[in-house]
Amino acid sequence: MRVDHVSYAAEPDGSIATAERLAARLGVEPVYGGVHPRFGTRNIVLPLAHERYVEVVEVLDHPVTDKAPFGQAVRLRSEQGGGWMGWVIRVDDIAQVEQRVGREAVSGNRTRPDGVTHTWRQLGVKGLIADPQLPFFVQWDEGSVHPSAAATSEVTIKHLTIGGSPDRVRDWLGMDADATSSVIDFEFVAPAGSAGLL
Repeated sequence: MRVDHVSYAAEPDGSIATAERLAARLGVEPVYGGVHPRFGTRNIVLPLAHERYVEVVEVLDHPVTDKAPFGQAVRLRSEQGGGWMGWVIRVDDIAQVEQRVGREAVSGNRTRPDGVTHTWRQLGVKGLIADPQLPFFVQWDEGSVHPSAAATSEVTIKHLTIGGSPDRVRDWLGMDADATSSVIDFEFVAPAGSAGLL
């Protein structure tokens, strides 16, 4: 298990404007990620070093958005004005997570405008909706290019502040959050309001 990416729900002016603001602050180039047809969302990726990235995501005006947990999570955070939505753990074998949490992973895919297709399986978005301090899990399909492959800088994630309980996250992960990265510092703070990625 390792930290793969963080998700940021688009602010009211949309994913492009939101991604451009964040990219300028981070000093990275945004990459249009494409539509997630199974989730009713689309994203823009801010590729980072160390095989990590920031995903700026927004909902589409499509019925699947309200049926798919990921679409529901994005809509919920967007209706609150947008902002940090969650953090995502990459695993090599999502079957182990399926056994531990008692649910099956779902397949995801998107195709960028340049024709590159990303495919993966993910699990745990319902956990994120119920308790936003919890990460969800992703396993990239073999042969799928990682979204950070376009990174052109050494900018990476150094610190995550999470409103919530390290014990609760440990129970969900089956290990301490610190064990998911040797370069990211984790800080847990008492949530002012809702728990979640700050």
